[in-house]
Amino acid sequence: MFKSLLNPLFSFDVEWIPDPLSAELLYHVENYPPYSYDDAFRTLWKEYGGTPERPQPYLKTILCRVVSIVGVFREVKDGTLHLELVCLPRDASDPEKCKESAILSGFLKAVGRRRPQLVGYNSSNADIPIIVERSIMHGLPGYGFSKRPDKPWEGADYFSTHGDYHIDLATRLGRYNMTPRLHEAATLSGIPGKIGVSGDSVAQMWLVGDLQGIINYNEFDALTTHLLWARMAHFAGLLNDDEYTLEQSAIRQLIEKEITNGKLHLENYLKEWDRLSTRIKNR
Repeated sequence: MFKSLLNPLFSFDVEWIPDPLSAELLYHVENYPPYSYDDAFRTLWKEYGGTPERPQPYLKTILCRVVSIVGVFREVKDGTLHLELVCLPRDASDPEKCKESAILSGFLKAVGRRRPQLVGYNSSNADIPIIVERSIMHGLPGYGFSKRPDKPWEGADYFSTHGDYHIDLATRLGRYNMTPRLHEAATLSGIPGKIGVSGDSVAQMWLVGDLQGIINYNEFDALTTHLLWARMAHFAGLLNDDEYTLEQSAIRQLIEKEITNGKLHLENYLKEWDRLSTRIKNR
């Protein structure tokens, strides 16, 4: 279990797709009319073990393109808890903001500047590696995210396996084939897991131009990651009973504010949260 709760904190999740350019450069797949991006997707999946029974095998992250990063930014100021839902890209209709390099640089700059404690799920094996690999492929600087202190106690280090600046909740819950999926750990804790969409759906959503749908799905996972973090922080003694209740209330208020501002898809998140909470209350 993790030992510390740092301020600020960022619970995040990343969504990606097979990278059409990877298929073009490595396997000479055409990426312009009359060809289509699904040719590139099928080629990469086939080259990395795809079968009729398992058509979308897990690809090396370096072969994939980041399309969305969403997180809950948590900060305590003057004793008051503040939460913000942060989405990259901020505008799914703006092609410039949707470029992978813009998404990655936005994340790197924000983390490098604020130095939050990062919280993810399977982030040490997937989210952090893809951010690093794809940033290097784009020739981006680390913007402070990649900076490492000379000694572990002298500052934030997102690559150390000994500190708490990057907490991968999955590795704190299980090992190897006993590690639960986020959906499993969350749902059994009364927290919404996957609602209608799964990671396997993201590629098809991107092919039909539904980037906003991917961001919406990404928001669900980021909120779920934060709620699971709060539950684990409570177990670890980093949040007392009152603080844990306050954290859950703050998340609910954040979701309600986002709904008021037009994110009506989050209504389903609240409904599922209420349903699960009722189901496990008296187990």
